[in-house]
Amino acid sequence: MRKNYVVLLLLLSISIALAACGNNDKAQNQSGQGAETEQTLLDKIKKNGVIRIGTEGTYAPFTFHDKDDKLTGFDVELAREVAKRLGLKAEFIETKWDGMFAGLDAKRFDIVANQVSIRDDRKEKYDFSDPYIVSKAVLIVHQDNEEIKKLADLAGKKAGQSLTSNLLDIAKSNGAEIVPTDSFNQAIDLLIAKRTDATVNDGLSFLDFKKQQPDAPIKVVDEADKASESGFLFNKGNPELVEVVNKALAEIKADGTYLKISEAYFGADVSK
Repeated sequence: MRKNYVVLLLLLSISIALAACGNNDKAQNQSGQGAETEQTLLDKIKKNGVIRIGTEGTYAPFTFHDKDDKLTGFDVELAREVAKRLGLKAEFIETKWDGMFAGLDAKRFDIVANQVSIRDDRKEKYDFSDPYIVSKAVLIVHQDNEEIKKLADLAGKKAGQSLTSNLLDIAKSNGAEIVPTDSFNQAIDLLIAKRTDATVNDGLSFLDFKKQQPDAPIKVVDEADKASESGFLFNKGNPELVEVVNKALAEIKADGTYLKISEAYFGADVSK
């Protein structure tokens, strides 16, 4: 009887040991699976060797097509340089401005390079890189318009504005009746055709437009008090990607590459 009891205890010990080994193997497998699911966006980008960049392609001089139909512009060239510093290929995905945020939400691209103003309401949902350009909003009217001389004169007037731009807020706060537009060029076209009375838009875009079309019948009559800063836009939860982009931006500014790009498009340093 005692012999049988000893055998039973031995068998029970072996069973417990085998179960413990099985649990350890299972835990190791689960740990390995967890490590795979915890791969960061930066890890995926590096693995593919490509960073997908959302941009408009119709917003000169920041993102547009040149006479040879090549995508270029200040934001485009800066983003290309960042990708180069990270050892990545820049793949640009052209998207209308009003669909830019939805495209990022849907993860169609990894980053947006399109003069996205850094605002507190946007920072609640998205992350930004360090600022890479500073610009002031200006009030643009037809050259024949003598009624509108300052932003406050927008009350009751039609202003062509993108519905997702921070410039919309300036127009609305001054009492303008908003006419939705898809781009800077459309806002200017409506203004020249006198289908709108004004547009509140980017001062650097206006200077570039007048450089390209000096005879265009439009003028600036006022500007906002505060300048706005823009940065690259990211979905939240990707601090590793934001960090390496900021590091690349700092290097680009430190070695003179930023100034070279800035002067090519604006003839000045637009970082401050």
